[in-house]
Amino acid sequence: MKIKHIVLASTILVSVSAFAQKDELKTLKKIYTKEAPKPGDVIEYKSTLARLEGLATEEGDKVSAGFYKAMLPLVEIMSFGPTVTEAQKAQVVSAKTVVDIEKGLNGTLEYEKKTGKKVYTDDILKKVELYKSDIINLAIALGQQQKFQEASDVLYSLYLLDKKDADKLFFAASYAVSAANYDKAFQYYSELKALNYTGEGTLYFAFNNTLKQEENFGTNKSLRDISVNTTKTHSKPRDEKTESKRGEIFKNIALILVQKGKVEEAKAAVQEARQANPEDTSLILTEADLYLKMNDFETYSKLANEALSKNPNNVDLVFNLGVISANANKLDEAEKHYKRALEINPNYFNAHLNLAELKLRADEKWVTELNKLGTSEKDNKRYEVIKKLREDNFKLILPHLEKAVELEPTNEPAKKTLLSVYNALEMTDKYKALKAKM
Repeated sequence: MKIKHIVLASTILVSVSAFAQKDELKTLKKIYTKEAPKPGDVIEYKSTLARLEGLATEEGDKVSAGFYKAMLPLVEIMSFGPTVTEAQKAQVVSAKTVVDIEKGLNGTLEYEKKTGKKVYTDDILKKVELYKSDIINLAIALGQQQKFQEASDVLYSLYLLDKKDADKLFFAASYAVSAANYDKAFQYYSELKALNYTGEGTLYFAFNNTLKQEENFGTNKSLRDISVNTTKTHSKPRDEKTESKRGEIFKNIALILVQKGKVEEAKAAVQEARQANPEDTSLILTEADLYLKMNDFETYSKLANEALSKNPNNVDLVFNLGVISANANKLDEAEKHYKRALEINPNYFNAHLNLAELKLRADEKWVTELNKLGTSEKDNKRYEVIKKLREDNFKLILPHLEKAVELEPTNEPAKKTLLSVYNALEMTDKYKALKAKM
């Protein structure tokens, strides 16, 4: 008889728990579906989540609880009203928040796919699309603060929520490299390789009228157009074609393998890429850069010339060969490539700047020699010779630096270098004018 009472008591206990968790879920749904929840609703939402955590036992209820927990930041943001500011959003959303949101929402999507019952799926996909630009802006802000790992985590979470958007995986890998997290970078680049991702396409931009800065909508043309033409939150739309990123992907895979001491695997990875994409000149540069890292200058030169023979008028290719040559301390070859780049495009900013930097390397040698000279007649004569060599060199550099500053007037390194040259040539008026602008 006692056993029956115990069984009966247990049954009642389970039933009460089941009813309780259903009530909690109803409360969460009611608040979540409000168009304008109040601060008090947020408090009730949080306390209900806390109570539900110990009550949900069924898989479906656990998934529902996970969904509402993941959506808590959205409820908090909505409680700020239609005039919510970026600062208020920042109070609620962090890199960790985005990671937690992804886990909660993907858990829900996987469960509904498994059961074949869509309850939250459509809402999740809609919300991801709606808030994607906010998440991207968070990643950009973290990158600007040099919080590269957090920026990478945010973009990887966004990619996991929308795997059609592999651009986010690429930039997550790039931030992982900046964070020196090479294991994660290798994982992401390997996934991009498996996806056969190239990154070619069109990016859509528009000026955010509230933030007073241009915003990148990625490949989402429809959202950009709605923001410009319908909601009027943005203006000045522009499109930008993107080049293939395949070479960079394989280059970074190879460089990470080299860093891990797996040189032969690195060579094999690049050669595999070239066999699969024989017309992709960026992969020739990738292989050339790999051999440069291994100080195999003979193979490097062969590959560099092969790249140039395939596309002699590709200004980026020519410029990159100049950079690789300069890094190999092949200064004459680098100068030839930079000058060739300027023949193709006289307004190529980086070629002007790098050519000036290349010429300035000689000045270091002359300054070192000047500092060793004494006051003898022989030393004084040598001083005059070096002084003339320096002046002639500065005069050769000057047009490139002036053009660089003309092309990018806000570039501080270019302006500082030009300032030094004005000073060395005793061009006082120009020195003072530029100094005033800085």
